[in-house]
Amino acid sequence: MKIVGLMSGTSYDGVDVVAAEFTADGDTLRMRPLGHRERSYDDALRERIGALLPPAATTIEAVCRLDNALGEVFADAAALGVQLAGGQADLVVSPGQTVFHWVSSGAVRGTLQLGAPARVAARVGVPVLADLRSADVAAGGQGAPLVPAFDALLLAAAEGSGGSAPRAALNLGGIANLTVVAPGAPVLGYDVGPANALLDAAARRLLGRPCDVDGARAAAGRVHPGLLESLLAEAYYAVPPPKSTGKELFHAGYLDERLAALGEPVAPDDVLATLTELTARTVAAECDRHRVTEVVAAGGGVRNPTLLGRLAVLGRGRWRLRVTDELGVPAQAKEAYAFALLGWLSWHGLPGAVPSVTGARHAAVLGSWTPAGPPNGAAVATPPRRLLVER
Repeated sequence: MKIVGLMSGTSYDGVDVVAAEFTADGDTLRMRPLGHRERSYDDALRERIGALLPPAATTIEAVCRLDNALGEVFADAAALGVQLAGGQADLVVSPGQTVFHWVSSGAVRGTLQLGAPARVAARVGVPVLADLRSADVAAGGQGAPLVPAFDALLLAAAEGSGGSAPRAALNLGGIANLTVVAPGAPVLGYDVGPANALLDAAARRLLGRPCDVDGARAAAGRVHPGLLESLLAEAYYAVPPPKSTGKELFHAGYLDERLAALGEPVAPDDVLATLTELTARTVAAECDRHRVTEVVAAGGGVRNPTLLGRLAVLGRGRWRLRVTDELGVPAQAKEAYAFALLGWLSWHGLPGAVPSVTGARHAAVLGSWTPAGPPNGAAVATPPRRLLVER
């Protein structure tokens, strides 16, 4: 099957587009990447998304308009993905843009992604899988993270697995999330805390830029002990998994409050250095807690040498830091490839959420199909136990 995967994360800077060919071979699933691209949102669309995200107030009209505007962008991205697939694809996975993740007393009550899947289906003429998180939420799960299903299969097939030692897959998007795979143990996965969410918010507020390119300004700054102490005191970090978070918690106002509480000004470069240290410290602490020997990183954060370098220092002597490119999966596009895999699983009636990760009562088959789901007989006899990436 040729599948197009789309992904727009909590940084809401654009859409990652991939195409991949999947072939089942017994309990091994082979994935041949067919290409990936990035389509950036224009400034006006980014502003519209930001204006709708909590804690901002909004209207049903604004939600409807944004839903359809995003649908047009995703439709363009899907059409590009079909081109990457050689002009023909079997399905498109369009999970949409998360605009709200309703968490109450540690439990997820609902989740909302926008992106008008009917517009995507109308453009490409193949079934579109959307709304991937709701089935897991309905089963009592967090609805996130969903990428651990991909991570577990990929790490199971990776060379140099380090024997029986636990290994981790790390995604550094707007939020940092970790998947831990250890022989004989259930897969673990959860949102650690902010990665680019607060860094990008600080760059917009303090530098007038969408991000701190290459972490250059953070590298020029110094960690502010008082600000770091305040940030590390966030109660979320002490909550045991399963857990998930997003910009409902880690947004620009969150940073403003902690800066104001200090009672003294902090230089912009020092704010960025402190936020970089926050991400590195919280991620490294979780890697140490699970006693992993290797961490395979992906996401936009791997383009930040300051953050990646700090992680490498904190892990030195305990775990090795790699990027998914070494396993054949481009780090910038891993989540889009992961959603393509989830599409393959759903098409074949196989669950994509991992209950030991999300806390759901049972493993759910993910997503809703537009205009129609897979034909009868799509189920496979043997669920995959590993994912081999063909190069």
